[in-house]
Amino acid sequence: MNPEHELFEVYMSPDDRERDVTVLFSGQGRPHPNHRIGPSVHDYFLLHTVFEGKGMYTWEGQGYPCRAGDTFVIFPNGLFMYEADSRHPWHYAWVALRGPGVLRQLAEVGITPDKPVVGSGEPEQLRKLYARLRSSFRRTDHPQLESLEAVGWMTLLFHQFGVANREHLPRSAAKEPAIIDRQVEQAIRWFQLQYSQQIGIEELSRNLGYHRAHLFNAFKARTGLSPKQYLTKIRIDKAKELLAGPLTIDQIASSVGFNDALYFSRQFKKSTGMSPSEYRSGGGRG
Repeated sequence: MNPEHELFEVYMSPDDRERDVTVLFSGQGRPHPNHRIGPSVHDYFLLHTVFEGKGMYTWEGQGYPCRAGDTFVIFPNGLFMYEADSRHPWHYAWVALRGPGVLRQLAEVGITPDKPVVGSGEPEQLRKLYARLRSSFRRTDHPQLESLEAVGWMTLLFHQFGVANREHLPRSAAKEPAIIDRQVEQAIRWFQLQYSQQIGIEELSRNLGYHRAHLFNAFKARTGLSPKQYLTKIRIDKAKELLAGPLTIDQIASSVGFNDALYFSRQFKKSTGMSPSEYRSGGGRG
């Protein structure tokens, strides 16, 4: 037992390989009243989330009172200090991170050196995620798997920080697209990822939560094509790529969502002016 804490535990990652985001160690503590760390600097990121009680975090000379649900972040090479309250000392968990992706991940959820504290999180949900993260390091048979698991739990923690920090999330400089644009973008993404499947426009509309006629009109206004025409274009474009490889015409047809190779050939010729075999022989790739 750490003499300065009623509760203190820490688990180190057994994997020393550097990743885009590397979890170095994680722990939890319930320090005594007025327990203080710093003024100090670290060469890694250190995040603390408060579950109970309260305290004061000081970062680069600025004080931030923190209580249950708050998360404060220490950035590398910055001067910090934190101290437990004299009457209601905090219980918190911490995680240390390193890697080129950490700063980016923090910025994506609105945490920067100018805004190093996230408030109003869900303490119990955060407590569970930290516990699962620490448990990642209690097995040592496969360190690389432990490290991957820890990064997975850390990703969920980042998500929770972002949910708690919605008001300060960075926004694109461009104007947010209108609702209709977002609807069409969803449909386009669906086509781009599911073109090999048998996609019915009625089914697509239902899955996206839109009326078929509404989706058709919005899609045509945005792209100049009907949903069916757009899907066919994606399939033909992908078929052109595959024709450069060793697959047969039947295999290519199946790969891009056509159950009937003859129908595929007719659609391909209608679109390109030549059959798949003629295109493959060099007629369309000169």
